Amino acid sequence: MLKDFDFKNTDKRFEQFQRSELGERLDQLQRTVQGLKIPVLILVDGWESSEKGYVINDLTRELDPRYVRVEVFDKAKESEKLHPSVWRFWQKLPSNQEIVVYDRSFYYQVFNHDQKSDKKLAQRVQELRELDATLINNGTIVIKLFLNVSKKTQKERIKELEKSVEGKRLLSKEDYEQNENYKEHQEWFSKVLTQTNQKLSPWHIIDAEDQKYASKMALGIVIDEIHRGIERIVQWRTREEAIQRDRQTTYQVLDQFDLNKSLSEDDYHEQLDDLQDKAAKLVYQCYNKKIPIVLAFEGMDAAGKGGAIKRLTRHIDPRSYKIFGINAPDEVEKNFHYLWRFQKEMPEDGQMVIFDRSWYGRVLVERIEHFTPERDWERAYEEINQMERTLYDHGTAVMKFFLYIDSQEQAKRFEDRMEDPDKNYKITDEDWRNREKMPQYLEAMNEMLVRTDTDYAPWYIIASNDKRYARIQVLKHFIAHLEKFIDK
Repeated sequence: MLKDFDFKNTDKRFEQFQRSELGERLDQLQRTVQGLKIPVLILVDGWESSEKGYVINDLTRELDPRYVRVEVFDKAKESEKLHPSVWRFWQKLPSNQEIVVYDRSFYYQVFNHDQKSDKKLAQRVQELRELDATLINNGTIVIKLFLNVSKKTQKERIKELEKSVEGKRLLSKEDYEQNENYKEHQEWFSKVLTQTNQKLSPWHIIDAEDQKYASKMALGIVIDEIHRGIERIVQWRTREEAIQRDRQTTYQVLDQFDLNKSLSEDDYHEQLDDLQDKAAKLVYQCYNKKIPIVLAFEGMDAAGKGGAIKRLTRHIDPRSYKIFGINAPDEVEKNFHYLWRFQKEMPEDGQMVIFDRSWYGRVLVERIEHFTPERDWERAYEEINQMERTLYDHGTAVMKFFLYIDSQEQAKRFEDRMEDPDKNYKITDEDWRNREKMPQYLEAMNEMLVRTDTDYAPWYIIASNDKRYARIQVLKHFIAHLEKFIDK
């Protein structure tokens, strides 16, 4: 894409406009997307010394500063390296009232040869294409700009910056390295740009030989892309899309599951301490080996998730894990992509995070209660699998436990909670309402367990009519999974 770029014959369609005029038009669009609750993400990448700062300044100058953010991404900090590479970008995504500009984006590491082998590049490119897609499919306008300069212009700017102390501070080894090996970098950039160019998020290559011209082009392109994005998203929101489900309509994994398994109190106590010690030692090994662990607990109401988590963590150093009880998203969380609130809690290397209910609410309660359109929860299976794959590729041990009880046992536990003053808080009107929709929930749970059970993030279905048996099974699966993961 860059090799054939003609600096003498570039796009002049915005040349007659003043930058201030374009800025005011963008300001008007800011109010429009804010009113429509459409998040906008602008990625500004390009060569070093291509005047990214100048362009970003013009992009944001006329905007309401309360609803625009500029996030600067250079090389990952040491603390950020303890997460998957896309994690730090998830933290800074726009809410549905914001325009956010990334000075260097999630493509920065790939542009800078962090994945030199074809295999690693393909994996990273696929991950970034999926990130693009999940943002766009969930209603974000994503605009990608690449500022292109010639070798001669880049060298002139480097020399100009060298003349002052302030300018020298802006220079890095990448400026010099790129200029010295301009052709090699040009070919690499072209390769990455071509492989990550997508229909709804194409790369816009901007002639940045002249900074004012580059700013005009950036402003004009952003205005055009926001107009197109608004039209697409408004149509998408109002159109009743018929989902052509290409899978069987019923799944029976739970219907065939044996819930009659039990464990005597003596057998339970005989096994419990040893298993808890093993679990603690394995978590400590993961801490030493910098292996992060993510656990998600799902299941029927009153299935015993809390009790299972309590027994699992009993002997584990509390400094090495965090537990998040997941409820309905709050008003802030509703303004972001549905995975955002989970992404920001993912563990650093060597730490463990346990989710008591998780991102699977998208295909359970949001599906059954019609909080989310069918087209969105249908797409979520793939998005969730992709997120879990990204965690695994980073080196994370991902386990998902589904605690299953039958209708009779659930009714008994509900009644017990109502009669016990110490457990009244555990039972709510919502629990009873969910029980009335048990057939719909079972259908959704069965489909979830089939479509999101993978080698890299497996489901462990736990027969939980007997609490003692369930707690031991959670420990055994946890231990077996970690032993295999550590040795792989």
